[in-house]
Formats: sequence, C-alpha cells, structure tokens
Amino acid sequence: MIHWKKKKLQVVEDQDPTEKIIDRIIRELRKEDQTELGEEQQPEMKKRSSWKKGVLAAGIILALCIGVYLLISLQTYTGIRTIDTYPVTGAAGSDYVQFAKGVLKYSRDGIAYLDYQGKEQWNHPYQIQNPVVDVNGESAAVADKGGNAILVFDEEGLRGETETNLPVEKIRVSRQGIVSVILNDESSSHILCYDAAGNLLAELKSSMNGTGYPLDTALSPDGETLQVLYLYVEDAMVKSRTAYYNFGEAGEEKADHRIYQKEYDNTVMAEGFFMSASVSAAVGDHLLTIYRGSSNPEEQVSVEIKKEIKSVFHNENYIGMILKNEGKEGYELRLYNARGQVAMSENFSGDYSHAKLCGSQVILYDGKKCSIFGRGGIRKFDGEMNSKIKEIFPVAGVNKYIVINENGLEEIRLVK
Repeated sequence: MIHWKKKKLQVVEDQDPTEKIIDRIIRELRKEDQTELGEEQQPEMKKRSSWKKGVLAAGIILALCIGVYLLISLQTYTGIRTIDTYPVTGAAGSDYVQFAKGVLKYSRDGIAYLDYQGKEQWNHPYQIQNPVVDVNGESAAVADKGGNAILVFDEEGLRGETETNLPVEKIRVSRQGIVSVILNDESSSHILCYDAAGNLLAELKSSMNGTGYPLDTALSPDGETLQVLYLYVEDAMVKSRTAYYNFGEAGEEKADHRIYQKEYDNTVMAEGFFMSASVSAAVGDHLLTIYRGSSNPEEQVSVEIKKEIKSVFHNENYIGMILKNEGKEGYELRLYNARGQVAMSENFSGDYSHAKLCGSQVILYDGKKCSIFGRGGIRKFDGEMNSKIKEIFPVAGVNKYIVINENGLEEIRLVK
C-alpha cells in the first residue's frame, strides 16, 4: 500500500507544468460543483459554472496554441525529414517555377503543369531554343528569348500564341493574361502588348535618341496600365525615365496614351513591377520608388539605397532586396512594405543565387544550400536539402515544403 502511494506521487512530480495547471483548474471547478446549493439557486449556478468552464477551457487552449506557435516559430531548424517523394519524368533536364496550385515544368521541348504530387494536369509540346517564363497569379507566358514565339497559359492550358517579327528581349504577363514584350532591332526598340489570345493591343516605338532604351516593363493586374523603364543619355549624363501608359479610358486623350512620367538623373532604373492594382514600384542601382494609382499614378515615396543591390524580388506585400555589406563580410536581407518603410533587416553570410518571397517568408537557395527567414527576421532554416534545389516553396502544414530537384518532387518537413 505504501509502495503504491509513492509511485503515484512520483507520477505527479513528473507531470508537465502545463498539465499541472489544467488539473488544478479542473479540481477547483469540481469543488464548485460539489458546493451545497439551495434548490432555487442550483439551475442558475450551474449555468454560471458551465460558462466559467467554457471561458477557462478556451483560455487554456488559446494559451497552449500560442505557446506551440512560438515554440515552432522562434527557433532555427538545421535538418529536414522527407515525408514523401514523387518522381517526375524528365526532371533532370527541365526547369521549374511555382504556378497557381502547382508548378510549371519547362524545357526546350515543351511545358507541363504539375500538381504537388507531380501528376501532369496538362502538357504542351513546342520547340523553343531559349525559353523564358514569367508567372503572375494564374497566368503564365513563355517566350523564346532571341526568337519569335510567345505562348500564354493558365490552369487549363494554352490560351493563345503569337509570332513576332523581331527578336524577343523580355516579356511580362498580367494576372489577366495580357502580355507586354520588348522587341529589339539594330536601330530601335518596340514595346508590344498582346491579349491572352495573341491579338495585338498596342505598340510603342523607342530609341536611345528619343524616348530612351526600354529596360523593363510591367502591367497592372487588369492589363490596362503599362509601366516602362527607359534608359537614355542627355548632356553626357546617364538618366532614367519611368513612364506609364493607359490603354483604357484614362489614356484615350493622351499622346501615345502616356499618363505619367518622371526622370531620374545618374540612375539606372532597371526593374519595375505592380504590387497591386494601385501600387507599383521601380528599382534603380541606388533608388527605390513607389507609385500610387493605376489610371493616375504619381510617385509617393523615393528611398535612397546606400548599399550595392545584388538582387530584387517582391510579392503583393513586400519588396525584398539582397544588399552587399560595406566594410564587413556578408549581406543584408531587407524588406520594404508598400509604403516604403523597412519591415525587416537581417544580416547573413553565404552566397545564394536565388531569392524569393512566399507570403511573409524569404527563401534563399543555391545548389543544396537553403536559408529561410520568417516573420520578424527569425531565421527559420539554415542547412542543406538532399539534392540540388530547382524550386522550393511552403505548403499547408507545420514546417512543410515542396522541394523540386533532379529526381522530381519531395515533400519535406524542417526538423532540428
């Protein structure tokens, strides 16, 4: 009998502190139920007791959930555990990009849309020597850089295709499937816009002696407003021009449909994009500018970048930059929000050739190496995958990701 009591006491001492608290609360609630009450008071007191139990139980569950979330989020994982593998035919000779609810696999011979288990949803063959892909939501455009082919796809497959008269330099696609393309010949550049079916919507011509040389274009989500970044030389000075064209009602009365432009001295504005219908941005060699408005855009914020910009990436909420540190080794990962305010700044070491934003996570990778930063700059992962990474992105579940390599798709979980 004595031995049984000692054993029972030992079990209680080894109990988790959280379980102790829960047990204590339950005992107190039971005591309250056992208190003698008058017959008239019992129904009302039972209701109050039940209500208190519900509130306390909800509070305990919430506290436990917060504790588990913080435990998972505020630590750095260095290993992975493979949950499942999905072989893909021709994986080694293909490139990949996250698209809609799966991935696009593309090569010189064709493009296919795969789900998260590597199953083909559709497959479209073609012959393209140098395929380049741009993805925007559920629309994707493929072009032959230096060639003449442009194809537009959505989740259902091919929407349209066209052949250009001049070599393709760069393409951008809107969420609606409208494509802007920069074409080059020996004396001038042409900017063309096509609808998803391949019909020509608009054409702009430029030259270094005129408007300038177009370095990049971007389209608003509805495809009506076109942003173009031009480079030109004036008075022996390198300058840039950010111009907006509207092909809807706002641009009908404007010359060349141009609704706004602004010049920047001693700056090469090389990358532009729309974050939403009303917010767009342009990034130069030492400058970040944010514009508001689609049919009437104006510069709202101009931020000087005092470090060398290695790479730029973005989504609908943030603008990310990898900046080279001065006077010390390594790099700075910096995120700006849509108002031009710094949302994250973290230093890291190592070189990564790829950087992307997935929600509030920043994923850096190169070869097998991978580093993931979460909300608030917490380094969520710092380690290596099983094989060379071709694409990676998070999926539903705790610390779960899809990693694509030369063998196919792997579903993995981050572990200590």
